[in-house]
Amino acid sequence: MSILGAIFAGLIGTVVISIVMAMAPKMGMPKMDIVGMLGTMFSETGNRTLGWLMHLMMGVVFALVYAFLWSVGVVSLSWLTGLLFGVVHWLIVGLMMAVIPMMHVGIRSGRVAAPGLYMTNSGGAMAFMGGLVGHMVFGLVVALVYAAFV
Repeated sequence: MSILGAIFAGLIGTVVISIVMAMAPKMGMPKMDIVGMLGTMFSETGNRTLGWLMHLMMGVVFALVYAFLWSVGVVSLSWLTGLLFGVVHWLIVGLMMAVIPMMHVGIRSGRVAAPGLYMTNSGGAMAFMGGLVGHMVFGLVVALVYAAFV
């Protein structure tokens, strides 16, 4: 397992999914501002720098998990397993969106809307599909970048 490769792949994957999220409204998808949501998690006024750091850190952690699973042979490293990991990643993260209000200062104060299960409060089925496709893109990018290191 290449820890450096996983970190780099996670950072690149997070930047790519962030670009996809920024482009989403221009493609008819709902606005997906995970950086803003993370930035208001501990403060009502928010801190986008903290949001970016948290988002990048989570991308690295997930890439490390992916790399670990590839290295122990759960599945072989390929673009297809990257897509599969992205789907599983979204299924886990989407569930967490339903419980995030319990620990989110901005949501509890009413300044930030609760995203709901799979972010469906933020755009219904389109938000669900946008999150799914975005995480599949993340998994694909992580797989392709990580493969260059192993």
